[in-house]
Amino acid sequence: MRNFVRNTLAQNNTRGSIVIIKNGQPQQISNGYAWYGKKVGNGNDNVVYPTASLQKVVTAAMIIQLMNENWHTSQKFTQNTKISRWYPNLKNADNITIGQLMTHTSGIQATNTELDRGKVLSENDAINWAIDNTNNGTQGTPGTYFYNNTNYLLLAGIIIKISGQSYENNFNNRIINKLGLANTFLYQDIPSWKTDPISYVWNNGKNYQDAEYVKKTLASQLPGAGNMFTTPMDYYKIQLGLTNGSILSKSDFYYLTHLKSATTNYSGGLHLDDDHTKSAYGSLSNTHFGNWIKMTTDNRYGIIMFLNQVSGDETAQKNIGTKILDHIKPRMFDKDNNQDDQDLINISGN
Repeated sequence: MRNFVRNTLAQNNTRGSIVIIKNGQPQQISNGYAWYGKKVGNGNDNVVYPTASLQKVVTAAMIIQLMNENWHTSQKFTQNTKISRWYPNLKNADNITIGQLMTHTSGIQATNTELDRGKVLSENDAINWAIDNTNNGTQGTPGTYFYNNTNYLLLAGIIIKISGQSYENNFNNRIINKLGLANTFLYQDIPSWKTDPISYVWNNGKNYQDAEYVKKTLASQLPGAGNMFTTPMDYYKIQLGLTNGSILSKSDFYYLTHLKSATTNYSGGLHLDDDHTKSAYGSLSNTHFGNWIKMTTDNRYGIIMFLNQVSGDETAQKNIGTKILDHIKPRMFDKDNNQDDQDLINISGN
């Protein structure tokens, strides 16, 4: 398996770190350099990767936790609660539910969330910018799917408002501490002995071209939507935690992935294919990272793929992952294997 995975990556001029899961057993396999200039290898214990949109399920899970905790309090809310409760000055908030934020069906079509504005923002500053940007932008009809980071920036703000604590504190207490994760951080908390990787492209027969990394200014713009860094093995533990009671129970996970406002198979940060397979894709504008997860919902088979050198688009990256999945268990993932996360449909406008 290790040779197959490494050869598949090499043959496709791709570098990164991958966890494959077979019969419930995870195995990490890495190829190439996370930082070519310093010869830091992918899979090095000190490297933590940007998750981009793979963070969204974590934010959505914390919303479900808060729903449960406040069920018998004055702050009770459900997927059908209008977000005007928390955002009275947001355009059309009276017509948008929290479930619609979680399924990208809010109608919000705000742009430029991933255009690096060159300034490190606090969580509240980033969320307030998203509100202003939404109010000044085009608004679609609630109930129509349009993938947009703003939905999850607003969810991060709701977490702050309900809990009375920062998103950072909620993330650390509800996710990291609950799972005992040693290699998962929000960008601002990455310790000095860790490093985030550089991203590259394969170009004109050469590896490690056009180096780009996630700048602190960009990460600070995306609380709840793209400022989490981790390893594929820690992310595997997060996936386990979504159903084993550490983060959510199985019934909570079902609720999360079957929100009534969903108009596609996207719900709560994941695509769900006929209750058998979950998936998500993530990338960040002006970098070359490509992240893909595709797993069975019982977590027994699948792949978590963090790529830092690519030689093709989202479809090409998924095709590499699909070859590996077919080697793990032939034909298990045949159905709909190219219909998950539509992040890149709108990524240039996000």
